Amino acid sequence: MATKATKSAAAPKAKSSAKGKTRVEKDLLGPLEIPVDALYGVQTARGLQNFKISNIPMNKYPNFIKGFAYTKWGAALANHKLGLMTTEQKNAIVQACKEIIDGQHHEFFTSDMIQGGAGTTMNMNANEVIANRALQIMGHKPGEYKYCDSHDHVNCSQSTNDAYPTAMHFGLYFSHKDMIEALELLVKALDKKGTEFAKILKMGRTQLQDAVPMTLGQTFKGFAAGLKREVKALNAAAEEFLTVNMGATAIGTGICSEPGYSDLCVKALSDIMKLKIKLDDNLVFVTSDNGAVVNYSAGLKRLAIRLGKICNDLRLMGSGPRCGLQEIYLPAMQPGSSIMPGKVNPVIPEVVNQVCFRVIGNDFVVAMAADAAQLELNVMEPVMCYSVFESIDLLKNAFNTLRTLCIDGIKANKKRCAQLVHNSIGVVTALNPYIGYDNSTELAKEALENDKSVIDLILEKKILTKEQLDTIMAPENLVKPVKLDIKPAKK
Repeated sequence: MATKATKSAAAPKAKSSAKGKTRVEKDLLGPLEIPVDALYGVQTARGLQNFKISNIPMNKYPNFIKGFAYTKWGAALANHKLGLMTTEQKNAIVQACKEIIDGQHHEFFTSDMIQGGAGTTMNMNANEVIANRALQIMGHKPGEYKYCDSHDHVNCSQSTNDAYPTAMHFGLYFSHKDMIEALELLVKALDKKGTEFAKILKMGRTQLQDAVPMTLGQTFKGFAAGLKREVKALNAAAEEFLTVNMGATAIGTGICSEPGYSDLCVKALSDIMKLKIKLDDNLVFVTSDNGAVVNYSAGLKRLAIRLGKICNDLRLMGSGPRCGLQEIYLPAMQPGSSIMPGKVNPVIPEVVNQVCFRVIGNDFVVAMAADAAQLELNVMEPVMCYSVFESIDLLKNAFNTLRTLCIDGIKANKKRCAQLVHNSIGVVTALNPYIGYDNSTELAKEALENDKSVIDLILEKKILTKEQLDTIMAPENLVKPVKLDIKPAKK
């Protein structure tokens, strides 16, 4: 034996009715002491010793654990049909999986999210918890694997290399659904503000310079429309998670699985999950490929970029209170400075911006990890899995925080918006169809040189009447293509 086995593993934070007592389990490295009531086993314990990396255990992401439970449930049904386990074993495994899906026993899923071994420790963590719970259901003690074994029964016809990515796909799909619910609520909140601000004129800007008038409502409707597109794109990307490689086993050849197992397993998964689970058409290719994760992570990055732009705009439009744009009032959430009295900062858009940076960074990690695939397997899946789960969680929390603590409470500064439109040089663009580009240019130049309003100059010079100007400047005529029968009184 190359290395001497350690005698005991650190216990998880689970409560035990027999504190301090242990049982002994063995693997190829030798015996190891396990807390007597722990539902995990020796390989999970090895992982607890070896991978103190992120300090983020599997149970931080319950949907990932549920993904494993569904995967093992489907496998058990297929294996039972093939005569590879008894009805008692199948029933106990299925009950254990159902309990885990219901949120029980998650405290025993203690493996670090970042680990070597292509996720083997996490797969065995699931196998061991399910096997030991199944043993209890059958009337035996944890560790009495001759009645239901973590390898021979729970992991039957599987390898980490098909069970782990399948569980990851399912977990990400469930988390995606949760995130999309939060995103759609944010879209509704932005859309509602767009309706509320529909008649408030403001200046549009390009290159941070005055452009042409628009409504504040159009700004918020635009925010909502952009995020709606991200919902559609991410939903399409998430559908790829429903294609799996169960039955590929180690490298896609299906070694150690029975003929027909893949089809039976996928059918069982479809039935129990009530989703259209598909088997990939090339198991060798897909076992070393992470295209679905790469594509989805890229979608999260695109969403983060769009969300970050929204938050940047909110901070700019809310800048002030006296020396900025101050077109909107952002809800005051907390004092903004330890030295400047009365200062209030846009802390909610700021924190969401930081979430966006993290998501963009996580996508880079996913791309690098995917690029590290070698031959028949990508061993870097754990960091990809962790990065995407983290991005989804961060975004979901950011959507809820931005909606409830910022968007819902935004107020329009109508007086300031009107003042900026009135004094803007950019408003001259709206007059081009009526007084011509050259005349508009001269007016803009004179307004700048003399610190006057274009509108005031037009009235002073009697180029247009007040009634004509009011018609041109009506919100409904400024924010869409129109044809007005207006002729200047003076050219």
